[in-house]
Amino acid sequence: MGLNVVLKTTAFNKKLLAALLLSTGLMACSSTDEEDESEKVAELVEIQEQFEPEVLWDSSVGSGVEDYFSRIKPVSAYGKIFSASREGEVVALDSASGDQAWEIDLRDVAQDRGFFESSRSALLAGGPAAGMNKVFIGSENGEVFALDAETGELAWQGDIKGEVIVAPAFDSNTLVVNSASGVMKAFNATTGEDLWQIEQEVPPLSLRGISAPAVASGGVVVGSASGEVGVFLLEQGQQGWVAEIGESSGSTELERVVDVDSTPLIFGDKIYSVSSNGNLAAIDLRSGRILWKRQYSSYRQLAISGNTLFLTNIRGHVYAIDRINGLERWSNLSLNNRGVTGPATVGNYVVVGDFEGYLHWLDQDTGEIVARHHVDGSGIHATPTVVEDILFSQARDGELQAIKTP
Repeated sequence: MGLNVVLKTTAFNKKLLAALLLSTGLMACSSTDEEDESEKVAELVEIQEQFEPEVLWDSSVGSGVEDYFSRIKPVSAYGKIFSASREGEVVALDSASGDQAWEIDLRDVAQDRGFFESSRSALLAGGPAAGMNKVFIGSENGEVFALDAETGELAWQGDIKGEVIVAPAFDSNTLVVNSASGVMKAFNATTGEDLWQIEQEVPPLSLRGISAPAVASGGVVVGSASGEVGVFLLEQGQQGWVAEIGESSGSTELERVVDVDSTPLIFGDKIYSVSSNGNLAAIDLRSGRILWKRQYSSYRQLAISGNTLFLTNIRGHVYAIDRINGLERWSNLSLNNRGVTGPATVGNYVVVGDFEGYLHWLDQDTGEIVARHHVDGSGIHATPTVVEDILFSQARDGELQAIKTP
């Protein structure tokens, strides 16, 4: 059974869990003064703000994801912003005004529901993803929903063994869904017909998250709980190369967890991926050859701008790394153990959120925090979405804001 390193919490103990889970989840306990200091949750200090982010509009997406583990985040397509709540609401909002185009409650259509269970949570957790005139989202019940992007009507519904807790990927009319049980399944994106399925071994102890698949050049690239990044043929699911980037070490099973839970970042002919306990690596897309590896540990989404990679490690430290050679350009350690999200790039800045609901703008050249904005006290759980220099961020309670960087 996998280890739930991110559990349902109350607002009362968020700081305690941020310190215990996010910063010590992969390390043995220690009583030294130095390590005790590293476990503390950093308090925010005053900064010299260079600009004030402008909120263009705000909306609400049901009750959000509350205090559950989730990677639900807004996605943009067809002039709309699509997002969802864990309970089952999926909404489409006009990206310019925030006006609601449609809303559907998937509690009404989820499988195996009797009359008296119709109001039970749909447990949405994977997605949404939007393309091919559809919106795709998965649930912890192993359900996959395809909605019409224009109307919100249910186009088809499928199923997969295991929880769907990451966004699907698609290309060439094929939708690929990865589940927490080690099963990856492909569907016909138009009809929902099953195309192929593969199953990977899952270690007895692993993190709550899994890698979302990424599709490029006819291949599906995905990370595994065993510390590997592999490619599968999109057409038939046959496995190609495998690259090992996690490094199992330590005396306990917890210390030897090496999951690759971050979505592989494909940029040109290279893949960038990071293990929760091991390495950040650059991999040749065609051959799987590792071009370079550096010791960073993360389960958050990576970002790229020009020749610079941005990464948030397991303690919430933010790094800028040269994508050509893997050399570190700068680091910012001031958000220690604040449950920092993966980075998103907008203009000349890199933006991260934290568990108290703040967004922080860091200068891409120096790593200095130059602006800050409070979205919502419930906390920000997922990497912000950036579309045409507008940032969309959703808080745990469903508060969704469109924010402009001056």
